[in-house]
Amino acid sequence: MEKLAGSTSGAAPTASSFASPRAYGRALAETPRRLRRRAGSVTTTYEEMSRVRARSGPGMARELRWPDLVGLGLGGMVGAGVFVATGRATRLKAGPAVVVSYAIAGLCALLSAFCYTEFAVDMPIAGGAFSYLRVTFGEFAAFLTGANLIMEYVFSNAAVARSFTTYLGTAIGVDAAARWRITVSGLPKGFNQIDLLAVTIVLIVSVCICYSTKESSVLNLVLTSIHIAFILFIILMGFWRGDWKNFTHPANPAKNAGGFFPYGASGVFNGAAMVYLSYIGYDAVSTMAEEVKNPTRDIPIGVSGSVVLVTVLYCLMAASLAMLLPYDAIDTESPFSGAFSGSDGWRWVSNVIGAGAGFGILTSLLVSMLGQARYLCVIGRSNVVPAWLARVHPSTATPVNASAFLGVFTAAIALITELDVLLNLVSIGTLFVFYMVANAVIYRRYVVVGSTNPWPTISFLLCFTSACLALTLAWRFAPPGRTKALLLVGFAVAAIALVQAFLVLVPQAREPEFWGVPLMPWIPSISIFLNLFLLGSLDGRSYIRFGFFSVLAVLVYVLYSVHASFDAEENGDVLKVGDSWRHPEENNDRSFTV
Repeated sequence: MEKLAGSTSGAAPTASSFASPRAYGRALAETPRRLRRRAGSVTTTYEEMSRVRARSGPGMARELRWPDLVGLGLGGMVGAGVFVATGRATRLKAGPAVVVSYAIAGLCALLSAFCYTEFAVDMPIAGGAFSYLRVTFGEFAAFLTGANLIMEYVFSNAAVARSFTTYLGTAIGVDAAARWRITVSGLPKGFNQIDLLAVTIVLIVSVCICYSTKESSVLNLVLTSIHIAFILFIILMGFWRGDWKNFTHPANPAKNAGGFFPYGASGVFNGAAMVYLSYIGYDAVSTMAEEVKNPTRDIPIGVSGSVVLVTVLYCLMAASLAMLLPYDAIDTESPFSGAFSGSDGWRWVSNVIGAGAGFGILTSLLVSMLGQARYLCVIGRSNVVPAWLARVHPSTATPVNASAFLGVFTAAIALITELDVLLNLVSIGTLFVFYMVANAVIYRRYVVVGSTNPWPTISFLLCFTSACLALTLAWRFAPPGRTKALLLVGFAVAAIALVQAFLVLVPQAREPEFWGVPLMPWIPSISIFLNLFLLGSLDGRSYIRFGFFSVLAVLVYVLYSVHASFDAEENGDVLKVGDSWRHPEENNDRSFTV
């Protein structure tokens, strides 16, 4: 075993790369060497759960059980997403077949949830996907994933907060956009309506989550229970007042296609990509793993159970909406309340739905902000962002600094940015992160650093991704006909053959000790395909914005994070063992020597 230069015990600490402009200039000149040394460096489960976690100071309180996690999952998912996305997906993408879109998105979320659960049970810490990628693919992949996670949470929470204004106005019969938002003519469209109520809600929730995780969980359970009652009311009213013929008959047959699939199969998948926003939230449950009493039992029930329950509720809600109105008559902004607003004697239902949506928005915001703070806390532990973000307050046992910082950041975004701008970025960032986690769970099962040749697994992941991308592009861009059908069948057969060959030829290098994804590698492979397929359904502007944000994240890593990480390594935070980075007491079989 070799200790890196500058890491000898008792040696004087290496000067910070940010100590002076000259020191920073020298650091920038060494950027290529530092990137080679740090970008692919991995940590281990042991180190993440011991030394890395200790950088936060006091530990987070372990007070959550599986009912808390199910409640947090329900609260995080059954929020604004279903109220915001269902109308647009039904009217513009899928028609009445939005029910199938929700089922496809739910399946995709469940498969991703399995991947998250294996990591969370094996490594019950607050870092979520950032930590999973750091122990699998190294620091740079983890940083890029973590940056997208923070983007996802900040933008989705800002969207949720702004939608609260709309639904509160619906609940009390006020035009919220006209009465409560201030239009600034000098700002570009999409950024010119100031929403002070959204800012206030974000800041109030930030104070709550800084105070206590357990009390926040109790508050979430209360709000979620009330909200689920409203959801059941919406479903009941839809099936009672609705008409089955609306599943196949549009309001204007002369202009719009009829049938259950008016936009065809492509519309169903486009709708699934749009409504996937509604499932954001279950990954926040995995970030609570550090505060769970019995991770082995509680996390699988909490994560997967909440996804299954939410999928059933969403499909029933989508069916009730499709029965209430023909798809081409649905209001894209407030579909559920709008379905009753013009109905004589039933306007009160619209007000009740607006109130229920308000409760859902609050629970969704509460859970998401709990999750985003824990992500940033663990990213702070890794030295790639300022370490003060990792501090846990000794009195509240919560990551106060990260919670406050992200609360202010989210409030600033919610102040001016419209929903359309936010929702596209949220969907693409989420699908990218889930795609990365599915790859990571396969790699971790089949590769043990230092003792297993990684190239068969890397080659499989690259080839399988290429086959899935080819199928997705053929589905979207190839003209209808025999050629398209042959391309789709060919790429599908190639993808299936790759998985089967990998299963037969490459043995698993490790078995999960407590809980693992079943049918390895089929389940995570299907998850990879579904996430890529839904990514292919998004519009070009989403990719432009995502590319811009990813370039910005890479610049932050190159200009700051790699140098902060290198300084930490030089001062003894990392030990090198051969070509891998791991704790000196951990063996390849994950046993420990004293």
